[in-house]
Amino acid sequence: MTSEKRQSRFRVFLALGLILSIVILVAKSILFSPSLARSQTPTTITEIRGVWLTNVASGVFFSPWGINRAIAQLSQLNFNTIYPVVWNRGHTFYPSAVAKQESLLTIMRLNGDVLAEIVQQGHRQGLRVIPWFEYGFMTPIYSELARRHPTWITQSLTQTEGAIAPTAQKPQLLWLNPLHPEVQQLILDLIKEVVSQYDVDGIQLDDHFGMPVELGYDPYTIERYQQEHYGNSPPNSPFNGEWMRWRANKISEFMGEIVQTVKSIKPDCIISLSPNPQAFAYKHYLQDWQTWVQRGWVDELVLQVYRDKLSSFAAELNQPAVRMARRTIPVSVGILTGTLRAPIPFEQIQAQVEVIRDRAFDGVSFFYWETLWSYLTPESPQQRRREFRELFPYPAIIPN
Repeated sequence: MTSEKRQSRFRVFLALGLILSIVILVAKSILFSPSLARSQTPTTITEIRGVWLTNVASGVFFSPWGINRAIAQLSQLNFNTIYPVVWNRGHTFYPSAVAKQESLLTIMRLNGDVLAEIVQQGHRQGLRVIPWFEYGFMTPIYSELARRHPTWITQSLTQTEGAIAPTAQKPQLLWLNPLHPEVQQLILDLIKEVVSQYDVDGIQLDDHFGMPVELGYDPYTIERYQQEHYGNSPPNSPFNGEWMRWRANKISEFMGEIVQTVKSIKPDCIISLSPNPQAFAYKHYLQDWQTWVQRGWVDELVLQVYRDKLSSFAAELNQPAVRMARRTIPVSVGILTGTLRAPIPFEQIQAQVEVIRDRAFDGVSFFYWETLWSYLTPESPQQRRREFRELFPYPAIIPN
């Protein structure tokens, strides 16, 4: 082979090598392009990604652009569920005929029905909408309900007969008696109204669907207890085991009635529950949600685990009631993203999400919208949104 032919062949090999290098570089740039990675969405990701929308320390319901902006941002960042408040401090956040009958205040936007707009915008953006009855049986001390129906208010042993006084845990709030049939009818009518009049995906009850353990010494509850205990009055200790179980069972009976009513109106309506851990929920609020799950009354559990210490956070995820629930229904975990007075750095949020995913839970929900990204969080709103985008780079489908 002549020198000229060798040089020619070398130039050919060199050109081929250069072309191959260019092809590889182009392929890498395409495969690892962030924009393309987002468009190539895996279809196997199943995860609940929720957030609570509340009116407390939040203006999302009241600014002209608040709902549209919030839902658009959540959709863009691959959230898929919102829990908007519809019952809070004796007020409804939709035009309620039930509330009107009781002369209760309905919180309305200047341009219309808050809940109707959330449902419309949420579904348009691909989010589930599960209205949240946030305050359960609580009502403000000076509310219209307390003024018109003093016999609906339950009380502690140290209160005088017929007195109206707040609980120790919520000093400005009274507790409607969850055992009283007229109280039950009010709550049931509100739930029926939401389920029948709005295209909601479900309803959510939370840790306030119960009553503080020190309560139950009102005349109605005492008389009812005596009827079932040969005239004997309830024990003086609110922590007496039988007395706790009796009250908890009555609350459970009402929960069963709610489920039956909702499913008769809309069989596919999700019954979502966001309680405290079982031991705390039962001991302090007579809420026996473990039994509710066992009886098939809960379709989706969002366990509130608001802990700063990661070891304490992880320990709550391994409790027996949680393990039991995970065998039958989707279980996600509620994370505190901060309050306006106590913002939480994203590093803690991310660490808790990683713990949830490491243990293969069905998702995560954040309390609450206003503290996801705002000018009061440790990081800038732009940085927080980027970090949430990294947590949720792809859309996810809801687990069955």
